[in-house]
Amino acid sequence: MRRIDWRLCFIADSEAAGGREILPLIVDAVEGGATLVQLRGKKWTSRKFLELGVQAVRFLRAEKIPLIINDRLDIALACEADGVHLGQDDLPIHYARKLLGKNRMIGISTSTLEEAEEAEKAGADYVGAGPVFGTLSKRDIGPLLGLEGLRAIREKVKIPILAIGGLTAGNVGEVISAGADGVAVISAIAAAANPKKAAAEIIESIKKHTGRGRGD
Repeated sequence: MRRIDWRLCFIADSEAAGGREILPLIVDAVEGGATLVQLRGKKWTSRKFLELGVQAVRFLRAEKIPLIINDRLDIALACEADGVHLGQDDLPIHYARKLLGKNRMIGISTSTLEEAEEAEKAGADYVGAGPVFGTLSKRDIGPLLGLEGLRAIREKVKIPILAIGGLTAGNVGEVISAGADGVAVISAIAAAANPKKAAAEIIESIKKHTGRGRGD
């Protein structure tokens, strides 16, 4: 598996896009500095999801940026994405790995230290940890992980951590300082008046806390 720049994952979510076309949003996010993209469409038909996945892979591969498919292992395989992101109720990692192989990523959503430790033990390549802060993207989010919860996960888990939940250019520095390798952002980019500018502001804030430019 090639080295991944985890700093800014744009979750291109169909619902958060609010009617905007997904592919132009992905282009804007990447031009703004996103280093990773996750494609998520809870209400898309399988055919639409696959079509968008194929188009996204074509664009992102030229940019040398990985694409992760949310939930749908079949779509990830069909469009030759770089990995899949699974929730706690999705296909167990062991079975997903059998199908996906060792050279593609598997990420797991976690909201507690115990879930993060279990994901690492099961062979996840990274965890999405949150929600760190309150978010408008999900209304039934449950208890917040918070910065202390994020620090606790960082102390125990060695695989990369993508913090998620209510993240903006104004607070991403806090989660990087708390130990996250990067952030996964939805509405802060997808719902922004200028998605490219929003992504650029987030990555610039991250750079201040990591001292790195893309590709370093």
